[in-house]
Amino acid sequence: MTATVSHEQIEDALRTVDDPEVGVNIVDLGLVYAIVVEGDAVTVEMTMTTPACPLGAYLEDEVTRAVRSAAPEAAAVHVRLVWEPPWSPERMSDAARDALGWRR
Repeated sequence: MTATVSHEQIEDALRTVDDPEVGVNIVDLGLVYAIVVEGDAVTVEMTMTTPACPLGAYLEDEVTRAVRSAAPEAAAVHVRLVWEPPWSPERMSDAARDALGWRR
């Protein structure tokens, strides 16, 4: 079976996952590095704001839940934590900066 979900649909689903410490979704925070849809598998490569983030397992579970909601036919959902390149505030979208009251 091939997943019939698009990169954009997965990205939209991931926008429903907020970092509870910050209150901004993980896409706009710049935590999502890659979304790969291959056959019946979806892989999300993401990072945390810091390797010591205590919410790693929680966010992995929430990402899996969001992907499954967008692609229930996917046989496999993989969440891969990566640390290179390291996250920095420059990865945030303008929407995230606005939500946090940051201006460029």
